[in-house]
Amino acid sequence: KAPPPPAAPAAPAGSGSVSTLSVSGSALSVSGSAVPAEGQAEPRFTITQLAREFGVTARAIRFYEEKGVLAPARQGQARIYSRRDRGRLILILRGKRLGFSLDEIREMLDLYDRGDGQAEQTRVTLAKSRARLASLESQSRDIADAIAELRTGIAALENLMRRRGESLN
Repeated sequence: KAPPPPAAPAAPAGSGSVSTLSVSGSALSVSGSAVPAEGQAEPRFTITQLAREFGVTARAIRFYEEKGVLAPARQGQARIYSRRDRGRLILILRGKRLGFSLDEIREMLDLYDRGDGQAEQTRVTLAKSRARLASLESQSRDIADAIAELRTGIAALENLMRRRGESLN
């Protein structure tokens, strides 16, 4: 099992869980078991703990719950997040950072439990990642073209102002 990349927060110390988070490049997948080590309770997190750990607001986490990408357990009114919920939040935030929509992230995450060894999840995630990369590369070329056009235009305007004896401020 691959350990999480350096950019992904590590599991809390002493959590005792054997679950691992596997995220490589732009791939979004959770692998491993959410079963705690023998004799240890599964770690639980409050919304405040997760918000603080990941630098997001509790409102953002509740939004992800409303949209169906997180489903914490409840104790009365309190939300109780499991290690699996925490792993999903890591992947939601990474997916958003990479420009995936919440619908795309939900689709990729929901494929985890299909019982096919994550084969379909891997295939779908790869296809979506390739499409996102192509889109970003196209945007990058468009931005480079716009920058070059702006530089040419600025140089022409500066030359015009110099010929007129005007200040370039």
